Amino acid sequence: MADPKGFITHGRELPARRPVDVRIRDWREVYEDFPAPALTRQAARCMDCGIPFCHNGCPLGNLIPEWNDLVHRDDWREAAERLHATNNFPEFTGRLCPAPCEAACVLGINSDPVAIKRVEVEIIDRAFAEGWVVPRPPAARTGRRVAVVGSGPAGLAAAQQLTRAGHDVVVFERADRVGGLLRYGIPEFKMEKRHVDRRLAQMRAEGTEFRTGVDVGVDVTATGLREEFDAVVLAGGATRWRDLPVAGRDLRGVHQAMEYLPPSNRVQEGDHPVSPISAEGRHVVVIGGGDTGADCVGTAIRQGAASVTQLEIMPRPPAERPEGQPWPTFPMLFKMESAHEELDAAGGGRVYAVSTVEFVGDAEGNVRALRLVEVEGPAAGFRPIPGTEREIPAELVTLSMGFVGPERGGLLEELASVAEGEFFDARGNVARDGNYLSSVDGVFVAGDMGRGQSLIVWAIAEGRSAASAVDRYLTGRTALPVAIPPTARPLV
Repeated sequence: MADPKGFITHGRELPARRPVDVRIRDWREVYEDFPAPALTRQAARCMDCGIPFCHNGCPLGNLIPEWNDLVHRDDWREAAERLHATNNFPEFTGRLCPAPCEAACVLGINSDPVAIKRVEVEIIDRAFAEGWVVPRPPAARTGRRVAVVGSGPAGLAAAQQLTRAGHDVVVFERADRVGGLLRYGIPEFKMEKRHVDRRLAQMRAEGTEFRTGVDVGVDVTATGLREEFDAVVLAGGATRWRDLPVAGRDLRGVHQAMEYLPPSNRVQEGDHPVSPISAEGRHVVVIGGGDTGADCVGTAIRQGAASVTQLEIMPRPPAERPEGQPWPTFPMLFKMESAHEELDAAGGGRVYAVSTVEFVGDAEGNVRALRLVEVEGPAAGFRPIPGTEREIPAELVTLSMGFVGPERGGLLEELASVAEGEFFDARGNVARDGNYLSSVDGVFVAGDMGRGQSLIVWAIAEGRSAASAVDRYLTGRTALPVAIPPTARPLV
């Protein structure tokens, strides 16, 4: 326990965000530095709760009370070791995870929870700065070869674990750079890509091989992959986006979020001087109230949009935990992300309980407005309210409504044709058993491709667990930890 009275004597504190009028002029991360003494106080708030429900809230099973205590004792290096014991990439989760661990914190029953996510990111940033994060190549090689398809968090976690177990691992990525959505889906202001690059440098030094620009199923067949490798891990994510089939959908200027965000990230990589899909000088509408929608908001503001409006079909969430979402479950609450602060300052806003009726175009086939209608909430089936239709200006629209499963195509269809059982589950994801094994021998599935759209912590947890199953499949035993079985039911 860090400090027996810490949760009484110290309140919750987080680092300040850089001023809005400053940060929207660049693409750097939004948070200012957090002084070490302030972080030590936050770690000291971790209480001797007896049963640390934060463990249950975290799919990775992070040893949160242990590293809180170590930070309070100023033993940062050991804290980093305990952090890495359960999480390959805490620099990613510390920036991108919505922190279900904090929702499950016992202190959060009647007070503000421990700032777990902030402690996590400060530990790993200190570890990199001090040179404690070094390559950990295997002591011996097994001679077995494993292909990992997809270089998002699930694929990277599986690859690093299997490489450290002594296998020869090749990661296939169809994009020109490694990282999946970490690279091209997450804006720079949310996570600078130097964090991805330095972790990839560690993995390369450990022996993991990366092959970019390879679309498995097109450039390489599934049959060829299975012949070349002893095992295959599918970690391609759930990248099939949800569309909005209303009148005017085919107008120019209406884009999926994942058509809009990657070019902006490529500008930061130096590929383009400006994005080919830019919000500069345009009235922008973002349809979807989740994290991807917030990413589109922040991106449009930095591109110089004339106005930005974010639409959500659900009613505005409550500010406090509702009765139907009791502790320690993850509650759906009203959030003020950094992009929302910027939205308010720019004179834009979030509009709740509305549905898009039509995209209205001009004579040249460009979208110029969006017609919406107010709706009654989920219980009423989102029924339109008569007399509430109206138009708002919209010269660029992004659809940020989530994903519905893995992309069907050459790879999955080819594997399905040789499967010994059902290859897809009822939700359209790739089916797998309790060992992450699909109905094709030697082909394992990890992350969103098998789970459906989910959180980064679930992706890493499944990547680690699938690696353990692959190691056992190849050698008959394993020393790799299992983070979570695929049949477990999350709190979030």
